[in-house]
Amino acid sequence: MMSILRDAWDRSLLYFPLISMGLLALGTYWLVRSTPQVGGPTAQRVAQHEPDYFMENFSVRTFDATGRVRTEVQGAKARHYPDTQWLEIDNIRVRSFDEQGRLTTATAQHGLTNEDSSEVQLAGHAVVLREADTSKPGNTTPRMEYRGEFLHAFMNTERVRSHKPVEFLRGQDRFSADSLDFDNVEQILQLNGRVRATLTPAPN
Repeated sequence: MMSILRDAWDRSLLYFPLISMGLLALGTYWLVRSTPQVGGPTAQRVAQHEPDYFMENFSVRTFDATGRVRTEVQGAKARHYPDTQWLEIDNIRVRSFDEQGRLTTATAQHGLTNEDSSEVQLAGHAVVLREADTSKPGNTTPRMEYRGEFLHAFMNTERVRSHKPVEFLRGQDRFSADSLDFDNVEQILQLNGRVRATLTPAPN
């Protein structure tokens, strides 16, 4: 009987290291599963409407595929916002050339412009000006000027809008209204609210 017990004891001692390693592995697995993750999944950072860089007394140009200057934006100070990719500019001055090389200028106390300067919002003594175009004989485009406290200019599509009182000068003609939407390509002018117009007859 003693020999049988001794034999069983010897066999258990042979398997003891294996059993101990198994228990240790199970304990480690349980410990890892039960330990809370530090920090958890990283939350996606929400873009803040805060400037990521500044510029002072600057000039920024964009070019077309042929290397010709398409727009030039100047200002006293600018703030770039990464969430909208827009520039907020103090004392903004814009020069924009269309495909025919005709120049449009815009100035204001404050401005917002997108990445390629094709869209500009002007506030505070805003003025958008295009000089007369005489490149096509018999089809002269008169000088056009927009004035107001707010103007929204689309440089590429030659469109100007405003939801605030604005004055529009086309050649010798003068218009004023509470809001304006002018499409120069389609030659459509929409004036709303209190509209006044002074039309000058063309010379004979």
